[in-house]
Amino acid sequence: MNRGRGAGNGPAFAKPKEKTSVVLLKMWRYLAKYRLIIIAAALLSILGNALGLMSPKLSGEAIKAIELKSGVDFPVVIRYVLLMIAVAAASSLISWGLSAIMIRLSRNVVSKMRKDLFDHLTTLPISFFDTHQTGDVLSILSYDVDTVGATLSTDLTQIISSLVTVVGSFFMMVTLAPELLLVFAVTIPCSIAITRWRARIVRPLFSKRSRMLGAMNGYSEEAVSGLKTIRAYHQEDEFNDRFRTHNDNAVHATWHADHTAAVTGPTVNLINNLSLAAVSVFGALMYMSGRLLLGDVSSFVLYSRKFSGPINEFANILAEIQSSLAAAERVLTLLGLSPEPADDPDAQPIGQCRGRIEFRDVSFGYDEETTVLHHISYTAEPGKVMAIVGETGCGKTTMINLLMRFYDVTDGAILLDGVDLRKLPRDELRRQFTMVLQDTWLFDGTVFENIAYGRDGVTREDVERAAKAAHIHDMILSLPQGYDTIVTGSGNSISKGQKQLLTIARAMLIDSPMLILDEATSNVDTQTERRIQDAMLKLMHGRTCFIIAHRLSTITGADCILVMDKGRIVESGTHQELLDKRSMYYELYHAQFDRPNDAA
Repeated sequence: MNRGRGAGNGPAFAKPKEKTSVVLLKMWRYLAKYRLIIIAAALLSILGNALGLMSPKLSGEAIKAIELKSGVDFPVVIRYVLLMIAVAAASSLISWGLSAIMIRLSRNVVSKMRKDLFDHLTTLPISFFDTHQTGDVLSILSYDVDTVGATLSTDLTQIISSLVTVVGSFFMMVTLAPELLLVFAVTIPCSIAITRWRARIVRPLFSKRSRMLGAMNGYSEEAVSGLKTIRAYHQEDEFNDRFRTHNDNAVHATWHADHTAAVTGPTVNLINNLSLAAVSVFGALMYMSGRLLLGDVSSFVLYSRKFSGPINEFANILAEIQSSLAAAERVLTLLGLSPEPADDPDAQPIGQCRGRIEFRDVSFGYDEETTVLHHISYTAEPGKVMAIVGETGCGKTTMINLLMRFYDVTDGAILLDGVDLRKLPRDELRRQFTMVLQDTWLFDGTVFENIAYGRDGVTREDVERAAKAAHIHDMILSLPQGYDTIVTGSGNSISKGQKQLLTIARAMLIDSPMLILDEATSNVDTQTERRIQDAMLKLMHGRTCFIIAHRLSTITGADCILVMDKGRIVESGTHQELLDKRSMYYELYHAQFDRPNDAA
């Protein structure tokens, strides 16, 4: 009944839905706090490009100092050449400073964006992770954020510089020969029209590329995490073929996007070269007619190159810009997803919890079409042990999800000490439970830190006491650094059973009124399981306990056993009462033993 994380890509990362202006406006909230840095970058860009715009004028003046009749005025030519060198050096130095500033801006924005993403992920409802691949989410957190950062550090600088260069070049050309600007009245609109047309085509392709890369990353993450199972079932070739399909899809999407985007630059470059040729021809005619000096023609040609060059550069970086816009949209879409619903405005503080749980005619479905729990009603009294058994998929874990408010009931109500769970703050509610799950989880850190996780101010003696109760103390001492031994998040340095014992020891340190054991000893051998029964009894003492178990021998002492089938409670009672009924529980129990008559 539990939704798997590999359910595929959900609708959150679909094709582009927002205009470029909307995406840029949303991005501004990350840039706004760095407005002083942006202003400084703009001023440096203006200064640097203003110096760069002096070179064509100085070049023209140097050419004017060359007279065919009276000879070359070398002192004047040398003076202008030295000025050109000084201007170029100063412009390069300013460009370096601008690049350093933009790299710092990019670093800050990427850091803030990635932190916001991670923080937001921790607020999303569990249903999101049930319907989206982990690898796709991680692809947004890493690849897409880096793509946005690369644009901020390089492409944005180039766009700012290009804008200043275009405006400055246009002004200088107006002062030299305004008639020649008529050439650009034709070529510039053509360049803009082609660039906009290609942008509308290219952006969806880069969005598709991001989705295909996310799907490939998601598949890779799941395949690598399940590599032992893949090898155990000799499915290497099958999974290689599947990866090849994902890889081919990603490569094809990347090629299609890059190939389509690559057409824009050469096309715009062709138009710009035609404009340069036209400027040269008409400028030569004006020189021959005496309407323009040779130096001014040279300066105008150089300015026309500076004027059309940024337009060509923008067309060439269009692919990066569209890729960044597609990545930014995926990032912003994820950030825009609604977090877990807020607590009820009238939510009551829990205070001292007794631990009385009542399911009152509860029905639930993960979607509107399918109901997985049907009219569940029962009461767990404080300090009692409730066991939930049934075949796989009958809804056992779903009931736990509802208890923890990972999901809210569709119909009916769940009450804690007489109060509807929906009227309680989620964080306070979840602190009332300690969970030991079948899927054990460790993080990269020492054994001590992993056991002490979840409770502040834990001493070494507390941790050792819990480890001894969980029968894991001797194993820990056998590790190279004992309790200071580093274990990885995957726990590859220790066995699954030892991982599970560590999580049981962790649970023993948390003093909560209710306990959930979801196949808590499934990875422990029978002999070890028997050794820690007393520890489990100590852990359960005085707490309202919910135990999900397939090993029915572990729940024979439960105060009440709920037998579930297809989302319904079909039987309830103590172990002996259910055996006496000789119904579903009787069949489940004796299916695990060779001699049912003796067991009965």
